[in-house]
Amino acid sequence: MADHKILGREQLKARVEAWRARGEKITLANGCFDLLHVGHIRYLHAAKQLGGRLVVAINSDESVRSLKGDGRPLMPAGERAEILAALSDVDAVVIFPEGDVRSLIREICPDIQAKGTDYTADSVPERNTVIECGGRVEIVGDPKDHSATEIIRNRLEQRRS
Repeated sequence: MADHKILGREQLKARVEAWRARGEKITLANGCFDLLHVGHIRYLHAAKQLGGRLVVAINSDESVRSLKGDGRPLMPAGERAEILAALSDVDAVVIFPEGDVRSLIREICPDIQAKGTDYTADSVPERNTVIECGGRVEIVGDPKDHSATEIIRNRLEQRRS
């Protein structure tokens, strides 16, 4: 089990401080990760390749519901965190209740915020906060050909046929 990677906000801040004290860089990736698929794996692997420690922030159940609608998430936050923590590229996982990661960015000041290819460097909602904290935004992963929402929709349509 990778429970030691699943951290609360205060634990994460302490862990980030310890990593920084050893000269390590911090990369932040975030998302709902409701139904883990190959696009997520490629995104996280590419984020890790940027160097340093990879922190993955996942939306809380309430946050996912507000973003994706009723019936989501399919899996509770604790299970999503456990799955992500089991990945070798991931160094820490934190669950956040806010609609975006601006608050978390201010708390840990990542060197890099990695976002998927459904964004451009200019369209990342937290871009200015990352820059204010001394970091930069990088777009990583494969083209956005994979989506949990689409996978779910396609499965439901197949069952109705």
